[in-house]
Amino acid sequence: MTPVSDALCDFIGSGSPWAALPFFTDGTARAVAARVDARIAEGATVLPAPGAVFRALTLTPLPAVKAVILGQDPYPKPGDANGLAFSYVGPRRLPASLKVILSELAEPGSIPPRPASGDLTAWARQGVLLLNAALTVEAGTSGAHLRYGWSALTDQAVAAVSRNPQPTVFLLWGAQARARAALVDTSRHCVIETGHPSPLNRQRDFAGSRPFHRANAWLVEQGRAPIDWTLA
Repeated sequence: MTPVSDALCDFIGSGSPWAALPFFTDGTARAVAARVDARIAEGATVLPAPGAVFRALTLTPLPAVKAVILGQDPYPKPGDANGLAFSYVGPRRLPASLKVILSELAEPGSIPPRPASGDLTAWARQGVLLLNAALTVEAGTSGAHLRYGWSALTDQAVAAVSRNPQPTVFLLWGAQARARAALVDTSRHCVIETGHPSPLNRQRDFAGSRPFHRANAWLVEQGRAPIDWTLA
């Protein structure tokens, strides 16, 4: 086997509840992993490291999900991504979209906090599923693997969370994420839709939306503990 296929076998063998999704049982995952491994064999640099490809699912098991945030694909610069949507571990300034996202942690009229890093692992460990529409990308080529079949996993994961009896909040930012609102049972769960946090979003309909405050308020109303969104 080859790198991503090896990581897939390790993930399936871990006993994760996510591994029961059809994506992992009907051969789709193996086909996607084989396609990614073929690009590696051809000399492409695939990101993140194979061991981090399924990290969003590993850190946030299905029964533990309290919130869902969907991204597009990992950052295409080596060393920047760690397998979680929007999470940044690179050495440079925070990516523009992540900076906009974190600015919503501030109370209205106050100065946005300056987190020490953009690593969102702390969110994932609290039950925030940070899932990209494609779990892999190629260095220097954003969106390179969006058509490789990963999207079936995203759809199935959202639907699986929707079937969960525990109330969950879905933070859907941008057209691609918002298209999956139809998969959510809104009689049991909360959907908070906004535009994408990217500065390229001409409608500027993310800033001021206060998604984290709204998510926590709803979770508390449902009797669930709020999420500590701060990044020490």
